[in-house]
Amino acid sequence: MPTSTPSSDPWGPAGSSAVERNRLWARLEGAVTAHGEPLGAPLVVVDLDAFDANADDLLRRAAGKPIRVASKSLRVPALLRRALARDGFEGILAYTLPEALWLEEEGLSDDIVVAYPTVDRAALSRLVESPRAAGRVTLMIDDVAHLDLVDSVRSSHAVPIRVSIEVDAGLRLGGQHVGPKRSPLFDAASVARLARAVVERPGFRLVGVMTYEGQVAGLPDDVPTARARSLVVRRLKSMSLTQLEARRREIADTLSEIVELEFWNAGGSGSVADTVADPVVTEVAAGSGLLVPGLFDHYRSFQPRPAAFYALPVVRRPSPDVATVHGGGFSASGPAGPDRLPLPWAPAGLHLTGLEGAGEVQTPLTGQPAALLEIGDRVWFRHAKSGELFEHTNLVHLLSADRLGEQVRSYRGHGLAF
Repeated sequence: MPTSTPSSDPWGPAGSSAVERNRLWARLEGAVTAHGEPLGAPLVVVDLDAFDANADDLLRRAAGKPIRVASKSLRVPALLRRALARDGFEGILAYTLPEALWLEEEGLSDDIVVAYPTVDRAALSRLVESPRAAGRVTLMIDDVAHLDLVDSVRSSHAVPIRVSIEVDAGLRLGGQHVGPKRSPLFDAASVARLARAVVERPGFRLVGVMTYEGQVAGLPDDVPTARARSLVVRRLKSMSLTQLEARRREIADTLSEIVELEFWNAGGSGSVADTVADPVVTEVAAGSGLLVPGLFDHYRSFQPRPAAFYALPVVRRPSPDVATVHGGGFSASGPAGPDRLPLPWAPAGLHLTGLEGAGEVQTPLTGQPAALLEIGDRVWFRHAKSGELFEHTNLVHLLSADRLGEQVRSYRGHGLAF
């Protein structure tokens, strides 16, 4: 796609013209029609051609460093397997320990890092009782209390537990903290104290460090309708990377006197190239970049290729210029705002209404194409965030070229809620 012409949709890819979106509409509709069998709603489709192109682009940006797949951004085992089957994608970054244990049991990976600390005593009990799982799953910690919790559920230290320390990767500027509020550990001294506590404690192995610079990886920095803000975001990103590289080096040098690490994980889909440029970092995390949801449309660092869509049927025509689809109010997590709402994507030119927005049971749409839609027609949407869409469906239909192929199950389709 060209990236020079802004879209009329403020949260659409900058070069995604109405023509391109309507071609997508025709392709999706043709694939559904050719499929023949009735399909329910929401009808969720992943375009494998775009998925694979996005994977290629992530590998290019990673410049030879391995990519750990962020499972939270996929939540579909078949898509996790597809990514991990490619050279350059190694290991999973899970978001809960129960999820990590299930993925290990299913054989998706023998290298799973849980990205967030856990206080799930039942899951911890399962981990400490399984030498195989304990050798494949790494817990995230940022406090001695996390070690205490592990010890509270086991009767011996026969099974060593792998742990990784998360270090705050935010920007400190004029006494303010810019970035996700995650780890309390910021400087080399605080990290070293926890590292020594791990090394000196029976039954634990310190194997890694994680620094997630969310203010770099997770903020769009080239929004056509917010040029001034985008300039500020780009400046903050540059300052963050400069400060973080120096701090990572200081922490790494300090830790080298305490322990030999297996990995240093960092970054995300929106910061891959910048993150891997830091010599301390040994691997980068990515997941959203495989599907490119709405919030990832406006990054200077890569070209968006949306790969995940869902279709809702028109069920009402309350007026000649309004078409109402059934359901579909899949708002994304995070600070409430228009950027967290789903995008009516194809046909191009449809918009949510200011009064109703995206509703749980109905979503009215306006815009020129609304007058042409008939009851029973489908409208295709994109979710604002990656992964969360699949909490709303059991089945995901895989599109290759112009045909719907395999139907695969989401976590929800496996009866799982992590």
